[in-house]
Amino acid sequence: MLCAGLALVAFGCGKKTDAKDELEKAANALAQAQPVQPAEPQQAAPAPDAQPAATPAEEMKTAMAAYKAGEFEDAVTRLQILRARPVMTPEQRIALNDGMAAVMREIYDLAAKGDPRAVQAVRQYEYMQTQRH
Repeated sequence: MLCAGLALVAFGCGKKTDAKDELEKAANALAQAQPVQPAEPQQAAPAPDAQPAATPAEEMKTAMAAYKAGEFEDAVTRLQILRARPVMTPEQRIALNDGMAAVMREIYDLAAKGDPRAVQAVRQYEYMQTQRH
């Protein structure tokens, strides 16, 4: 499965897409109505200074900002964490996966050209992929 995922990222579906455009599409999809979160048992009240969890749309905006700033490792990490979220509509998940594939395609291209930020992002991506299983 990992090899198939890497092959998809490396070769795509035969069409070249711009990572920024795909991330914008994913951000728009994630900004749409969020699926209902499953009910959780009551927990103790959070500490007064605790930050509420970011929404998927907010997480995507942060990942996009990191990518656009050339902080590839941070962007890849944020996208992987977002991708691991269990509650997403099928359309949101497809848009996120398309965005992630476009980002990784560009990062792999940059890594092949010797960009050290891209090389580190590839290492981080591959490490996170193998740690999920």
